[in-house]
Amino acid sequence: MSFSFFKPSRPKTPVEVAKAIRDSLTALDTKTVVEVKALEKALEEVEKNFATMRCMLSGDGENEPNADQVTQLALEICKEDVISLLVHKLPILGWETRKDLVHCWSILLKQKVGSAYCCLQYIENHLELLDFLVVCYDSKEIALNCGNMLRDCIKFPSLAKYILESASFELFFKFVELPTFDVASDAFSTFKDLLTKHDTMVSEYLTAHYDEFFNLYENLLTSANYVTRRQSLKLLSDFLLEPPNSHIMKRYILEVRYLKVMMTLLKDSSKTIQMSAFHIFKVFVANPNKPREVKVILAKNHEKLLELLHNLSPGKGAEDEQFEEEKELIIKEIERVSRLPILES
Repeated sequence: MSFSFFKPSRPKTPVEVAKAIRDSLTALDTKTVVEVKALEKALEEVEKNFATMRCMLSGDGENEPNADQVTQLALEICKEDVISLLVHKLPILGWETRKDLVHCWSILLKQKVGSAYCCLQYIENHLELLDFLVVCYDSKEIALNCGNMLRDCIKFPSLAKYILESASFELFFKFVELPTFDVASDAFSTFKDLLTKHDTMVSEYLTAHYDEFFNLYENLLTSANYVTRRQSLKLLSDFLLEPPNSHIMKRYILEVRYLKVMMTLLKDSSKTIQMSAFHIFKVFVANPNKPREVKVILAKNHEKLLELLHNLSPGKGAEDEQFEEEKELIIKEIERVSRLPILES
């Protein structure tokens, strides 16, 4: 005989979950900060619905998620415009709810219905959501949540392309230098993904926006912030020395202003920065088609450069034969250039 007086509640269907999330998020519009208790209750309802969504998408720890339900939920979330609500209501959600949202966002974006990613298609039709997420880096309470969501989006070329070509992209040059270290680091991770995840697309972007991009990037390389200099220099090597960007590199190493930046970084107090700068500086020097202006700078500064290079080493007693060979070649080339009659007009 069963002694239970209550029947277990019937699990919600994907349709019901999507509508419950939509309704609870929409209900937040009717609450104000003045109605503290009402707002708290509304946020509790949202948190409960998000926990249900997370359970349906990733299982409850004992049972695996039902694939058909996951697909159906993704479809319903798009159909009910929940994706848009998830983004726009993010700033007022509680910590636990935001954590669930980030977890679910990653799963939802991966859901295919037939051959199409339904949530991806929704965002492609509502690209302003990406701008909203980028701007959220200015709000340190939600910045890390938005960063995770953005990096999930950037995995898709169409969304990465939009951000790269949007006015919002320029904001990253500010966000990577924000005073809050965690936020600045997260912004740099997103910035790096934008410039390294899709080689061909990035190459096309740099070709079309060469001047404006490298003008802004120079500010990062010459930043007073050590972390900014170190990270931006490493990232420059990551995307500039890759084969798809060889034509960009060829253009970059013709410019005296960028040679001067690398020469300054060779003098940095950090060994790590010195070594990273060397790997770009050597391309300027080794270029068989150096313009006269570059030769003049190398010749005029050859004594200081040779002294810097002779003292340059990987550090900590590390033996690096390839580095030493490269350094020797660069030293010889600078010596050769210094003897050329290029200073004569």
